[in-house]
Amino acid sequence: MPLQNFGSILNFAEKLESLDRQFYAAACGNSACAGYKALFAELEAEAARHVTTVQRLRRENVTEMILEPVQDFTRASFCEACEGAAVLSASEVLATAKRLEARAERYYAEAAEKLQALTEVSRALKALGKNRKARQAKLTRPPS
Repeated sequence: MPLQNFGSILNFAEKLESLDRQFYAAACGNSACAGYKALFAELEAEAARHVTTVQRLRRENVTEMILEPVQDFTRASFCEACEGAAVLSASEVLATAKRLEARAERYYAEAAEKLQALTEVSRALKALGKNRKARQAKLTRPPS
């Protein structure tokens, strides 16, 4: 399904963040991931803050929703399965988390490029992407 405008891009970003938050919440409850519980709780909380950020961006820039058409941008390459965190092994959860973070980083970079005419929104999306890159680094550290 194409992402054709500002609203659809931010709606999809909110959906990705919500799904990732649910994944990390499930990972927190997985006994195989006990050593990573604090990290997954932190990532879950950050995803919740990202949802709020995306909602704020949409609310503050609502007049731009109709004005900026977007072409050649689709959801398909950003759809990543993120189920099973409650029953996967720790290594499987970490591998999935790394894929989710890389996917989100790529999404925000491409979305920022597509919405570059909206400077404030593009800057905020780039910041969310940079945050996701930093989160990937956290996933490579040994459990605490």
